[in-house]
Formats: sequence, structure tokens, C-alpha cells
Amino acid sequence: MNRERTIKHREPGVCLIRGLILALLLATGSAQSQPLPVLSLSVLQFGTAHWELDHLKHQGLDQANGYRLELRPVANLPASRLAVTSGSVDGAVADLLWAQSRYAAGAPYLYVPFSSQVGDIVVAEDSDIESLADLAGRRIGVAGGPDSKGWILLNRVADQQGISLADSVELQFGAPPLLSQALKRGQVDAIVTYWHFAARLKGQSGWRSAFAMEDLLTELGLDTNLPVLGYVFPGAWAQTHRELIDSFARSLRAAKQQLADEPGHWQRIKTLMRNPAPGEFDALREGFVDGIPQPLTDQRTVDLQRLLELTGADPDHLMPATLFYREGE
Repeated sequence: MNRERTIKHREPGVCLIRGLILALLLATGSAQSQPLPVLSLSVLQFGTAHWELDHLKHQGLDQANGYRLELRPVANLPASRLAVTSGSVDGAVADLLWAQSRYAAGAPYLYVPFSSQVGDIVVAEDSDIESLADLAGRRIGVAGGPDSKGWILLNRVADQQGISLADSVELQFGAPPLLSQALKRGQVDAIVTYWHFAARLKGQSGWRSAFAMEDLLTELGLDTNLPVLGYVFPGAWAQTHRELIDSFARSLRAAKQQLADEPGHWQRIKTLMRNPAPGEFDALREGFVDGIPQPLTDQRTVDLQRLLELTGADPDHLMPATLFYREGE
């Protein structure tokens, strides 16, 4: 009888413990079953951002940081811009000048640094062009049109040196692949082109950089590690999804670090690079790593604003510091 009373006395406590354990298991299971928030990005199918984003997803760095990255490849830049401006995706890759133009139009975007690659000036290996002054009187091809950052920077520095490039060169604007062919055919003496097109040329024998584009930034008194390309997110959306953007930024930093430290990762993404020849592959990989931006500081943010001013933006209506993403802020 005593034993029976003891068992009955303990039953409520045992039931309570069991109930707590069951509730905990149910709560844990419920938490695990909650879908991760999704971040959708528009990317160019063979664009350089796709390289790191594909790696990020392959390594599970998005889910490790509490979200799921959804990539929506597009064929060209206008399609990517339309996707983000229409709201069909959360973000896309854009250059600094585009973000500034949207801000000036009353549609601000949060700018998360992607790359500090400004571009390159490519000439034949045996060319006597070694400096900006040597461009005078030459035939120059410019990718992206007259609003190309590289061309604008060249003109700014040339003006400081008393050189009027526009009046002293034979100018040809065109698409990067066509300009690369024009250079090979001897139809132009130098091309001002996007860094990855330059890398493909320099990965072949017979082509080199005329001089470093970073030298132009130095001439203008700017930091040489400025993220001129970024991931952009509509300002209003970004304000209500800051935690998601923080998670993306952490996973992005980890992806960049892995691609910089472990060259073996690049073999898997060769197809996204259009299967370049060995020399081109190395040049593309090294160029990407060289363009990994350092964290933004107050001075770099000021220099980005100064760069916008130098490239024609209204100095009284520049993107404010709050639109330049800095981790931990």
C-alpha cells in the first residue's frame, strides 16, 4: 500500500516533466519547420557577380546565415535593372552611377559593396603607350559610351595635366566584345574597357594594361579601394528588411573570403565564366580577387561621394552616407 501511494504521489510531477519535454520538442520542431526568409536577386547569367553568388549558394552560406538566396538570371543589364525597379526581385547588381541616378530621381537604393574594379586600359604588348599623356593623338575605343566611369576619370585627370583628350584623340564608343576585336585588328590603339574583358585579353599573349586605373584615383586624391559596383536594394524595402540584408552581407563576405583563399573553388564555376582558356581563367580569377572591396570607412564613403561629384553628379544632391551599407551599423 505504501508503495502504491508513493507511485500515485509522483505521477503529477512525472506528467508535468513529460509535458514540458513534449512542449519543448514541439516548439523546436515548429521552429525548424518555419521557412527561411528568401532574398531574390537578379543577376546576369555570365556576369561576375553570378560567380560569387553561385558559390555562396553551393556552399550553403545563405542557409547558414538564416535565409535562402534565390537567383534569377537574366540575359542583359537592362533586364536586370527592370527586374529590380519593377519590384519583381529584391535586389540586383548596379554601378555607383546608376544608384546615384536613381537617388537623384527620387528613388533611393541601399548600396552594398560588391567590387572595386574600375576597369582597365588595354594596349598591345609592344605599344609605346605607358601613361595618360601618351593617349593624345591616338585612336581610343571606349566601352559603355561617354558616361563610362573609366573615360570620365581619364578626362578628369587629363584636365588636371592640361590635356584635352576629347580634342586630341580619335574616339570610338562600342560594346566591349567589339572593342576587343577592334584592338586585335589594329583599328584602335587602346581600349578603355570593363575589367573582365580586359582580363580575357591580358590572359592571352600580346596584350597588357597601359597603366593602372587605380593611378587615376590616386591622382584625384581618392582611395584606390572604392566599391564602384554594388548590390542595390530599394530604400523603403531595405529599411524593413535590414536583418535579411545583414545576413546576406555576412554570407557574401564569407563567399569572397573562400574564393580568395581557396583557388580550387574556381574550378566548379568555370562554366559561369564561359570556360576560359587557362591564361584567361587565371587572369579572371586574379582580377576578381583584386577587386574584393575593403570594408567601408567614413573616408571611403566620403571618397565615393567625391567620385560621384567628379563624374557629374549634383554636389548638392549626392547619395547620403546612410545609403552606403556598412556592416554592424
